Amino acid sequence: MSKKVVLGFSGGLDTSYCVKYLTEDLGYEVHSIIVNTGGFTPEELKQVEAHAYKLGVKTHKTVNAIKGYYERIIRYLIYGNVLKNNTYPLSVSAERLSQALHIAEHAEELNADAVAHGSTGAGNDQVRFDMIFHIMIPGVEIITPIRDLKLSREEEIAYLKAKNVDMNFEKSMYSINKGLWGTSVGGKETLSSKGMLPEEAWPTQVTKTGSEEVKLHFEKGELKKVNDKKFDHPADAIQYLQTIAGPYGIGRDIHVGDTIIGIKGRVGFEAAAPMVILKAHHALEKHVLSKWQLQWKDQIAQFYGNWLHEGQILDPVMRDMETYLESSQRNVTGDVFVQLYPYRFQVIGIESKYDLMNSKFGKYGEMNTGFTGDDVRGFSKIFGNQTSIYHLVKTDTNGEN
Repeated sequence: MSKKVVLGFSGGLDTSYCVKYLTEDLGYEVHSIIVNTGGFTPEELKQVEAHAYKLGVKTHKTVNAIKGYYERIIRYLIYGNVLKNNTYPLSVSAERLSQALHIAEHAEELNADAVAHGSTGAGNDQVRFDMIFHIMIPGVEIITPIRDLKLSREEEIAYLKAKNVDMNFEKSMYSINKGLWGTSVGGKETLSSKGMLPEEAWPTQVTKTGSEEVKLHFEKGELKKVNDKKFDHPADAIQYLQTIAGPYGIGRDIHVGDTIIGIKGRVGFEAAAPMVILKAHHALEKHVLSKWQLQWKDQIAQFYGNWLHEGQILDPVMRDMETYLESSQRNVTGDVFVQLYPYRFQVIGIESKYDLMNSKFGKYGEMNTGFTGDDVRGFSKIFGNQTSIYHLVKTDTNGEN
């Protein structure tokens, strides 16, 4: 009787190779699973399922993880305005954790002998998947054909062609991972320190010209309306905003970062909705949160984003930080107005009943109503009192002028 292996399957080049190699070269009974975190239409999911069975899997499972992915991870990235290296909204790193958790659950359900994924040996995903599997399904063998055989994409294509697999291999020259929180694009241009992806490599083509204004309505930090269109779930609002902002080519960039395994790497990404949401949300927060709320939240969010990026979603400290991030959002309610242009956008302003920039208490640089000039004169003396004492003591002790 063949051993059972659960394979995280996307239908792309790497995981297609894995099915053929696991079934025909190693003799495993392969059970594939695709975890949809927002990157597939219903039609595409059907195509992936048909492709899996054509390759030779025993069973195939489709998991709709979009809303769960948002609830467990994305909302905290928004609360924290998380951008890795001030650039990257953690598009793929976040969704890999959601996928790994569902794959581990499926392997446990099937009492599988092994679990497999299509990660290479040079990136972050291998660590994220392996670590989740070690924690969730300890003792289950982890098989990684692409990593173990040190395969190039060209070698994978040659292998599949020899097996008479029918795929769009031209498209496979670029590694594309699409999800609710953005799309990553890797290719020959991202393998060196210089180079930009060509226009045709970007999954969303630029079709809009001119500009338009969008209004984003947040309730306790969550996006609930776009242009007064209300959504039952923030994930739906994110996807709707993507259809508006994506065709402008907004959110395209190349991220340069430190991998978990210690090397630096580049990856292209497009994330129109995430970038607009993060900047709009941050603008609202700057109006409604206090100085120290903003400062402590920034510190916590930076650690949270880095630790999430490195696959540590199951570390209990993450629950502690999520509690703080959620608490900080109790007054983050209001509208943010954003102007969209080809390849860029601009936050115009906000409206909120919690806005601390309130003319009733004063206008910056013009007038105040809550205190007098004499109040400020006295405050300035007291506020700098200890520093003043320090310099006086220093002068007396050292005999300095």
